[in-house]
Amino acid sequence: MTEIRTEEARAKEAREAFLSGVNNNQANTQGVKEIPSQSLSEAHMGKAVFGIIPEIPYAVEEAVNRLRINISFLGSDVKKIMIVSSEPNEGKTFVAMNLWNQMARAGEKAVLVDCDMRNSTLSHKYMISREDGAELKGTTHFLSGSADINEVLMHTQYPTGDIMVNADNIINPSLLLENRKFEEMLDELSDKYRYVFVDAPPLGLVSDAERIGNICDGAILCVRGGMTSKGVVRESIRQLERSGCPLLGIVLNRVDSSKGGYYHKYYGKKYGNYYSGKYYYGSSKESK
Repeated sequence: MTEIRTEEARAKEAREAFLSGVNNNQANTQGVKEIPSQSLSEAHMGKAVFGIIPEIPYAVEEAVNRLRINISFLGSDVKKIMIVSSEPNEGKTFVAMNLWNQMARAGEKAVLVDCDMRNSTLSHKYMISREDGAELKGTTHFLSGSADINEVLMHTQYPTGDIMVNADNIINPSLLLENRKFEEMLDELSDKYRYVFVDAPPLGLVSDAERIGNICDGAILCVRGGMTSKGVVRESIRQLERSGCPLLGIVLNRVDSSKGGYYHKYYGKKYGNYYSGKYYYGSSKESK
């Protein structure tokens, strides 16, 4: 007999999946209750503090600025933009952070949402904390019902730039992404902000990015120069097409201009150091 799950049942499963995945599956779930849903209120949001704001070379900054300008030509209907890569270590989080940064500095109301819920590096890489010293909560907390939207969405040093990090990685965020609450969250954010930049997991590892792309207005695919094979890029484009997410453009990242050919010796090379045991995409042995 086919089981028909209600939206309430799916939400309950999503909360249980989150609680079982936090802190390497050792979270204490006793006494945890779902926080009632509240509307986004800027007056009740906290503020994020960046411990590290790395300076980037002028040429890189100008390249990101050109990307920002090109995005502005896409029209008012393009608001929810997924930043994604084919494989790990292609610089998608770097591109997402700096594109959001440029938009905010230009005065555009923009929010960066960390949706790499299996292996987020955003808060760690930039040493993000809350100005009030409270516990840092993020995407998985909100989608699982253990935090309100105003607890996870934070202002920054940019008057028009806000951010939502992922404070706790979990093993299987699929239930959180499939729940209607995720789509409603992005829709609400797109009503409040001109641009919603979504840092998504790599396309080639798990199906999360396809689900995210399905409810975004378009995607920017990050490709690492000299490393990512043409075949892998083509497959990523096909995945985006299957999800119904338009490809807005491709960012060629980490290009070594000293080498003559883009793919001259790196066809099909895979990444090993990303797949260590502390990550949730699989061990290094499984990835070979």
